[in-house]
Amino acid sequence: MKIFLQKAAAHYGMIGVLLLLCVFFSAVTYSDQSPAGAAGAAQVAAEVGGMGGAPQVLLVSSAQPGDAAFAAALARELPGRGARVVAAVSGEPQAAREALRQLVADGVRLDAIACTQTAGAWLLFADLAADFPELGRPRLVTPRSYRWPNFLKTENLLNIANQIAVIAIMAIGMTLVIVTGGIDLSVGSLLALAAVLVARLIRDYAGGVAATAWGMGLAGMAAVAACGVAGAFSGVMVTRFRIPPFIVTLAMMLVASGMAFILAEGQSIYQLPDGFIWLGRGASFGGVPNAVVLMVVLYGLAHVGMSRMSAGRYLYAVGGNREAARLAGVPLTGVLLGAYTVSGLLAGVGGVIMASQLKSGSATYGNMYELYVIAAVVVGGTSLSGGEGKMSGTLIGAFTIAVIQNGMNLTNVESYTQKVVLGLVILGAVMLDKMRQAR
Repeated sequence: MKIFLQKAAAHYGMIGVLLLLCVFFSAVTYSDQSPAGAAGAAQVAAEVGGMGGAPQVLLVSSAQPGDAAFAAALARELPGRGARVVAAVSGEPQAAREALRQLVADGVRLDAIACTQTAGAWLLFADLAADFPELGRPRLVTPRSYRWPNFLKTENLLNIANQIAVIAIMAIGMTLVIVTGGIDLSVGSLLALAAVLVARLIRDYAGGVAATAWGMGLAGMAAVAACGVAGAFSGVMVTRFRIPPFIVTLAMMLVASGMAFILAEGQSIYQLPDGFIWLGRGASFGGVPNAVVLMVVLYGLAHVGMSRMSAGRYLYAVGGNREAARLAGVPLTGVLLGAYTVSGLLAGVGGVIMASQLKSGSATYGNMYELYVIAAVVVGGTSLSGGEGKMSGTLIGAFTIAVIQNGMNLTNVESYTQKVVLGLVILGAVMLDKMRQAR
């Protein structure tokens, strides 16, 4: 029984931790919610339609994100419920006041004012009968609120996945390197280099804001390839010249960062077309961000490679006992070179995604990302001593870090405290790894 519990903790412990974190942040962010968009519009339209007759309605929405969709959906649904929209206004309370004055001047009597929870809370509507008696006694109709955790809102969960996509993708390459017993400190700087390089190539050679999809695609592939070359160079230094990975990748971190600043000329590059945001901000497959879809595909391929192919077994062999792996005929140079090259390539992919998300390239991108990537790998159960780790664990580790950061943001924990918590999480993960090795 004891052995079974130890194996269960080793294989499913981090999943349990992730679930407990989700439960905790769900509990502490449980609050009143107001339906928005089409769901809120359907509620309001049904309530207005139940008033009977042909009610005359003023449609009011604020300038907050999502209210435009609410107003558009409500304008479509109200006529089907027998109601007549006499006016529609969007923006600030002053705009609504001007609309009410115009309705008074036109001699219109209102039966209802349909609006979102945000607009319904305006002081303008607190004593409407006294301020505008000519309008009659219109009823203020807003979506009915309900209780639900902010953490579990669909947009927040998608935001978590989209924000962690870059780190999670880079963590795939870092897992390969750490499984071999190495480390790669250059991934954050390579991310910045890729972001600057793809932005500059699009601006200078692909047509700038008029760049085509082909031009943007070629620029992105060139940026990723450049980072792959940098990763391969690190691999050569480690394998051919026997330089410790820490020193090699530290030097490459400085070189890549300097190159990024040189290419960017100390400024951000933002002359990019609107279509460039497709990869970083676009969504498909039912609203799932494209970056998340790419992340899932890459993790699927990496899992198959690590668990079903000889290349994966070679990685574990090299990290577990390098001399034994050499005697068994494992191509040490090829395995290590491949691991560092893939790490560089995926850092480049992360840089292209981040440039797409921010629609610009800057040498300041990726600052401290190497630490977050290493943290995701270590928290996911990969041993810093090499020879042990799983892609599924790395993905869970990345999401664990993302959930902790997101939950602290939702509960208004300042950024300084977040760094303390993240540092303690990393330290705890390493301590658990050492305790597991001791057992």
